[in-house]
Amino acid sequence: MRDLSGLFEPDRVAVVGATERPGSVGRALFENLADFDGDVVPVNPSRDSVFGHACYASIGDVPRPATVDLAVVAVPAATVVDAVGQLGEAGVENVVVVTAGFREAGERGGRLERDLRETALTHDINLVGPNCVGIISTPAGLNATFLRGTPPAGSISLLSQSGAFIAAAIGWAARNDVGLKDVVSLGNEAVLDETDFIAEWAADPETDVVLAYLEDVDDGRRFIETARSVSAETPIVALKAGRTDAGGAAAASHTGAMAGSDEAYQAAFAQSGVVRAMDVESAFDFARALTGLPVPDHDDVAIVTNGGGPGVLATDAVGDSRLSLADFDASTREALADVLPTPIAAANPLDVRGDADVDRFREALDVVAAADEVGGVIVLCVPTGPLAFDDLGAVIGGVRSRVDKPVVTALMGGAEVAAAESVLGSHGVPNYFDPARAVESLAVLADYRDGAVREHAATTAFDVDTERAERIVIRALDRGVDHLGVEAMELLDAYGIPTPAGGLAESEEGAARIAASIEGPVVLKLASPDVVHKSDVGGVEVGVPTEDVRETYRAIVERARDHDPDATVLGVRVEATVTPAAGVETIVGAKRDPQFGHLVMFGLGGIFVQVFEDAAFRVAPVSERDAREMTREIQAAPMLRGARGREPADVDAVVETIRRVSQLVSDLPAITELDINPLVVSPEGVCALDFRARLDAAARPGDDCPNSDPPEYYSDSSSGSNMSSIAQSK
Repeated sequence: MRDLSGLFEPDRVAVVGATERPGSVGRALFENLADFDGDVVPVNPSRDSVFGHACYASIGDVPRPATVDLAVVAVPAATVVDAVGQLGEAGVENVVVVTAGFREAGERGGRLERDLRETALTHDINLVGPNCVGIISTPAGLNATFLRGTPPAGSISLLSQSGAFIAAAIGWAARNDVGLKDVVSLGNEAVLDETDFIAEWAADPETDVVLAYLEDVDDGRRFIETARSVSAETPIVALKAGRTDAGGAAAASHTGAMAGSDEAYQAAFAQSGVVRAMDVESAFDFARALTGLPVPDHDDVAIVTNGGGPGVLATDAVGDSRLSLADFDASTREALADVLPTPIAAANPLDVRGDADVDRFREALDVVAAADEVGGVIVLCVPTGPLAFDDLGAVIGGVRSRVDKPVVTALMGGAEVAAAESVLGSHGVPNYFDPARAVESLAVLADYRDGAVREHAATTAFDVDTERAERIVIRALDRGVDHLGVEAMELLDAYGIPTPAGGLAESEEGAARIAASIEGPVVLKLASPDVVHKSDVGGVEVGVPTEDVRETYRAIVERARDHDPDATVLGVRVEATVTPAAGVETIVGAKRDPQFGHLVMFGLGGIFVQVFEDAAFRVAPVSERDAREMTREIQAAPMLRGARGREPADVDAVVETIRRVSQLVSDLPAITELDINPLVVSPEGVCALDFRARLDAAARPGDDCPNSDPPEYYSDSSSGSNMSSIAQSK
């Protein structure tokens, strides 16, 4: 891991391109460094001095033995590479390039950026940018940006892939007195990216929370591994911009249509303990809460208010969140009865009434905050004559200092709130005007708690027939097709995923032979890579008696020819009848994401899968715990647990199937999309009734996949499948 501390703790900073020209970036940079604790050296061959500082023609002319620890480059793009090369030769290890005109400017700029990266790597330079607004470190008084304003000092370190967001964030932080420690504008990320800084701040004792504005992540697996390690000790709040429509017109599978880039990021954040914010205000709300408050032991909270309306608003917000209202036990109710006047009820929310003074608030809060059944406290207050907000702020701060529980407030006044906020802030208690924001911040503390205590489970590998699976994929690619259908159900067999008894028939006689080996009526399914939706062309027949198999085979093939005379027909799959009514129709699928590798999906399946879009996602490899969480996250989860008196389904078999699919697509990156739909789940086990996949010839088995490195698995002590199947055994 790179040591990036020199970027934020320099003794001497050089501004390459410093000038006094009004309106220039070089001037803005130099002026912003006026409060820097160390030395500032201007470098510009066209000037003798800059604002009274001796100016040097090149970095090599700067007097020694003092060294330049950080250089900020603001020269034309065509000269940046030479300038950075000179900095490297002079031993400068940390460089920020604010100049634009690189990859974002087209092909010529892209070549410049490649040269810049190569130059920086050759000299082992920690390079930020290009095309960024710079960096800030408030403890050192370092503002190496060309923006206006400097944020107050604090313990939130901020990185952003948008310079405009940095500009807005600095102003917002100053206006709302939110302290920042380090600030980095990443720009084009020619060398250093978001993961580098997340790792750096993990080791920084002065950074309590990392706040990240992200538009994209290049190396998704590296991000997950780093964030998972860092978030166990240092909370990470991510504001992900660029959420996209999950539906894709070119998708060949239900999973491909539903698994958009946002689902991949959501899954990656969940698996790595990153707290996600959906808007700017929430991002700072969450960061403030995580900076100053302890995490709750449990999710039951108490509301203390002097107004009924705010109490109702907060109660509604609790109902919409993962939190719940604490049920005061007998001792808590008795203690409240001793300190509150009649007829105030000792209930939650606790309305201490509009005539409450600071003493009544103090006594009520002391009781409620000390109660074991209360994990966190939300204090709501509107301005009244008997109460001074600054006094209340001191009371709440005192309560917070006496109990190891989170306390948040919604003091819903105007100018009188300012004094109270200052006192509350000194105790790490955030204040919000909207009670719902206070509730959301408490809920985020609980989210972080669950992610931080969550140990990463090693993903185990099942004993499967990878060679057989590779042969199936290679045969398909050799035929020049990029789709697999029911003709490749044996791919699931190779990975221990139960399928109905049967096989692929290439003739009427073959179909009859397979049907004769199966007890009872059979199902016939068209096997054609050119016909994705078989039912739409009459390519599926169920409940076919053995004596009618030949005729049905012939009819299915004729319908396919009528639909598309040029369609490749590989035959018809004949299999045992499995009645979906006996279980729940689910879907297990996967889609290869360009940033994170394969994204695995589980959800409600059947013909309405894209109507309800009830699904959960994880990035492969999927651990047993992640797979089990997926089965709980979907809205249809009660159906698996046995809703309305039904016998519970075999969820363990579903969990194992999700993990086996995760291993399959990780072993075979040539599979870009995959659906098992429906996967019928019953109390007796699971059975895959239909299958489709899309292939990438560039990731042919045996070749290096250009888009996905297989993740690491560990041998499973229990080889083979432990799943029972409701299909006839093969």
